[in-house]
Amino acid sequence: MRLGILGGTFDPPHVGHLLAAVDAVERLTLDRLVLVPAAVQPLKAAKATAPAADRLAMTRLLVEGDARFEVDALEIERAGLSFSVDTLGVFASRFPSADRFFLVGTDVLRTFDKWREPEQVLALATLAVMTRDDGSPPAALPKGAVAVPSRRVDVSSTEIRTRVAAGRSLRGFVPDSVAAYIAAHGLYR
Repeated sequence: MRLGILGGTFDPPHVGHLLAAVDAVERLTLDRLVLVPAAVQPLKAAKATAPAADRLAMTRLLVEGDARFEVDALEIERAGLSFSVDTLGVFASRFPSADRFFLVGTDVLRTFDKWREPEQVLALATLAVMTRDDGSPPAALPKGAVAVPSRRVDVSSTEIRTRVAAGRSLRGFVPDSVAAYIAAHGLYR
């Protein structure tokens, strides 16, 4: 089995996350891709604005109806800071014979050396760095990591939160189900 793991704050999850996930499934020929919302990411501890339960629910809405994807609440259920090495250890225990790929953006390469046990992260899964599919060479990758070309989608969770606060439409930024959830729960106002 080829298993992809995509962690993140997902505050909120958006079409950029979804398209990157689709690209990863197709380019890495994954059998399954699991999205894992963080309880609290150590390097973003002061930035999350929606409660973990809401981010989990929205992430489920993002991928609902697509059998290639699932959402795992393990970091939220564990609570506290979410360290990738701990999460990957759980997936290694659950799927010891799987080829595991841990999906990250190129922005992660700037802080990867500050992560808890980066060497162990690389031992537990192949680091799959999502790169822009624009012909530019990827940044220097850690040993054993692979570049996964992905389309450029200029959407960010920060922009979406700003749009909500300003009362602007989210059409095209998130699936309708996620937009409805945000509105129904009064998030990001």
